[in-house]
Amino acid sequence: MTPAPPLSVVGIGADGWDGLPAASQRVLRAAEVLIGGARQLALLPGACPGERVPWPSPLRPAVPGLLAAHAGRRIAVLASGDPMFYGIGRTLGEVTDAPLEVLPHPSSVSYACARLGWPVEETEVVTLVGRPAENLAGALYDGRRLLVLSAGAGTPSQVAGLLCDHGFGPTRMRILEQLGGDRERVVEGTAATWDRMPEADPLHVIALDCVREPGARRLGLVPGLPDDAYEHDGQLTKRHVRAATLAALGPAPGELLWDVGGGSGSIAIEWLRAHRSCRAVSIERDAVRAERIGRNARSLGVPGLRVVTGPAPDALEGLPTPDAVFIGGGLTAPGLLDACWAALPPGGRIVANTVTLESEALLADRYRCHGGELVRLAVAHAVPVGGFTGWRQAMPVTQWAAVKPADSEAGRCFT
Repeated sequence: MTPAPPLSVVGIGADGWDGLPAASQRVLRAAEVLIGGARQLALLPGACPGERVPWPSPLRPAVPGLLAAHAGRRIAVLASGDPMFYGIGRTLGEVTDAPLEVLPHPSSVSYACARLGWPVEETEVVTLVGRPAENLAGALYDGRRLLVLSAGAGTPSQVAGLLCDHGFGPTRMRILEQLGGDRERVVEGTAATWDRMPEADPLHVIALDCVREPGARRLGLVPGLPDDAYEHDGQLTKRHVRAATLAALGPAPGELLWDVGGGSGSIAIEWLRAHRSCRAVSIERDAVRAERIGRNARSLGVPGLRVVTGPAPDALEGLPTPDAVFIGGGLTAPGLLDACWAALPPGGRIVANTVTLESEALLADRYRCHGGELVRLAVAHAVPVGGFTGWRQAMPVTQWAAVKPADSEAGRCFT
């Protein structure tokens, strides 16, 4: 049986056909089917005789059927710049088993860094293509250089508004349009004055030299954000205990957290801020608090936090398997601790905090059954006492942290 031809994925830039290397041109000339966006297909000359098929919208669910409709033919898919850098190449690799032949073109990021004189390896990239603008908030730090992959002509105004809302109004914004093409242009301003700028060309990259306004709130990278960074009604794991809790949970790239009894969402939010590939589900029974968790997540740059409204353990049904579970509330709910432990795979971690004697007794029992660590966290704050200063002790927090053993029988409770 003759093997199926590979699926060719060809990167093309604003410089069009003339900017392609000879190898890419040969593949496009030989293709029987040319698939791409309308703008990309329009860049090809008549020397490419293949059938031209524009992508439908939405794109991703249509890919398998579209490829199946042209099975056995030589297919070339057009991509903007480097197909494997936030491009169609990743999607194709995930939805088809066909071998890929990828011929990249310089990405918009490479072009932008070349124009700006920025080292590519030191420049953080945030994409807003198909993603909420709030994703940018988690990357805003004074003095940082960012490149933002834009979703269209309206993105610069969205970005400018978000920067101003987060105290970064003085940030220098440069819009690099039609990079590599004849109509290449740079439009420059600041976030605070961007409302007076003309609308950008749809094909552009946004360069940001981040500048924080004097007095604007500063957020750090490590867990333990200031308590006033969160909107809350008192149901908040306080800063110092939160930092210790995240240390016990130990987030790592790509891992999924269940935050049970989300409150204000602070544990799940700071788990997600640890790495852009981390994932989290916050489970909160109170609908008002669940909405507040969503607002906090968007404000702090992790709008991808999934919020499930309902009481645990019932609300845990059907959730994807977690790598770690944090229980910050509802420990006395019948079956909750056991359901969370059962949901963890071998090597999964569980951390539970409490301030009540009743819940503490449950944690002591699980410590006896499963081992791990049982610690008490006590924090005191200096406060005025008349004309002097004294210590005010916060309620101590009992914390149990454990790792589920590979042997499912190990540590089983018999009570």
